[in-house]
Amino acid sequence: MTEPLTQLERRVYHYLIDFLAEHTYQPSIREIAKKFRIKSTKTVSDLLHSLESKGFIQRDESRSRGVHIFGFAAAGRTQPVPVIAAATLSDASAPRRTERYITMDRRFLPSDDVMFMQAADDAMSGRGIMGHDYVMLSPSARAKDGDLVAARVGGRAVVRTLTHRGATIVLEASAPSVAPIEVGPGDDFAILGVVCGVFRALHEVEPEPEPRNHEEELEPAGV
Repeated sequence: MTEPLTQLERRVYHYLIDFLAEHTYQPSIREIAKKFRIKSTKTVSDLLHSLESKGFIQRDESRSRGVHIFGFAAAGRTQPVPVIAAATLSDASAPRRTERYITMDRRFLPSDDVMFMQAADDAMSGRGIMGHDYVMLSPSARAKDGDLVAARVGGRAVVRTLTHRGATIVLEASAPSVAPIEVGPGDDFAILGVVCGVFRALHEVEPEPEPRNHEEELEPAGV
């Protein structure tokens, strides 16, 4: 089992990943020191050595940027997927606003236009979707009866099972306490996309703290 990282080691590790994804090369020791307000390059070297000993990276100390991140996929294998604000999905007149991006392995993406939205409720708990789950949608996929879809109905965006009954479209929840939604040709309705994936975080996601001077916590006085 991999030894857990300290809070600072985790932040440096994530910085290495983000920097490599953006620049296609690794930051130098001095760039890492500047980012985290660390005065000593030896301290940064010790941090990298700890990441290596714990199995997260491999170093080539003969090179100034000689860090290899185990398991890191090249840019050609990943794709940033936008997380769209639900309020802009439920308003036909509002431009879609991207809140952030989630980078995904492209093998899990059925099309290039996929996006994430957060489920608003537990209406589809019987199909494994809970409120606040990140639901991946494919807007270009053709929705068929029985598909899970995200749809705009009036002023809200919902995730439901799609069924056609003549000229009427029925959006059914899996929770028995939630009534089906019926829409006709004249109703304010649009399919936003077919559900093609669900992501649920089982931990509290906290924002990363601002960089501060870590010298005192990393090195004893006099080093």
